[in-house]
Amino acid sequence: MMNFDGMMSRRAALVGLAALSAGTALTACAGIPALPAGITDADILNFALNLEYLEAEYYLMGTGGRSLGPVNGGRRVSFQTPALRQFAEELARDEVAHVEFIRSALGPNAVARPAIDFTNAFDAAGRAAGLGPGFDPFVDETSFFLGAFLFEDVGVTAYNGAAPLITSKAILESAAGILAVEGYHSGMVRGQIMVMGAKQSQATEAISAARDTLDGFSDLDQGVLSGGFAPLDRDAKAFARLPQQVLNIVYLTPGRGVSSGGFFPAGVNGMLRTT
Repeated sequence: MMNFDGMMSRRAALVGLAALSAGTALTACAGIPALPAGITDADILNFALNLEYLEAEYYLMGTGGRSLGPVNGGRRVSFQTPALRQFAEELARDEVAHVEFIRSALGPNAVARPAIDFTNAFDAAGRAAGLGPGFDPFVDETSFFLGAFLFEDVGVTAYNGAAPLITSKAILESAAGILAVEGYHSGMVRGQIMVMGAKQSQATEAISAARDTLDGFSDLDQGVLSGGFAPLDRDAKAFARLPQQVLNIVYLTPGRGVSSGGFFPAGVNGMLRTT
């Protein structure tokens, strides 16, 4: 049975944060240190590039069994619903385009694609979310979109958290455009899961709770039952995560001083790589 008091506590926590700037609120409440000195816009873009590599590989693998580089795990999904296959293929195209755009913007400063592990990471993510061992998002289309749910909300909050850290208006404009597309993706993924049934919707609450545990701030994240098409505060604003919080989620390891694990067994590439 869904805990409606828990839903309200999530909303209340978000309303309390709305009066503060994203960076200040998350740093103060989550105890996350400020970014290292000397971090540039290029460093922030490279951090985003690592996440785009991850998303691109996930959707490429699921839609065609192909990848940008060697990946541990993953395979082509046997989609039974044409509309879901079409949506997944659109996601693959968009994420590859994001990779290409950011790499072009960074030029020779773009970081290489890091090592990516789907097999062990999704097994660990499934265990952390209480979904049981051996969670495989490539086994069918419903599982694939649950895996997508894990990524998409994190991408939105990561871009939102990075926005106040970017100094160049041109880069900020481009990042805002990508954020908008990631928001479209997230809403569509959440909407698809909502119509898949109660079991899948409930699973998003488990994944959401696991992300809350990993990123160091309780009752911020929301699944589709508690957040609907998008996790929002009362003013309909998405919340933000700082890079350290995002890394805790993709490394699947809470705490500070972590520099690898989860989906990135050797860590992400670039200056922003340690929680």
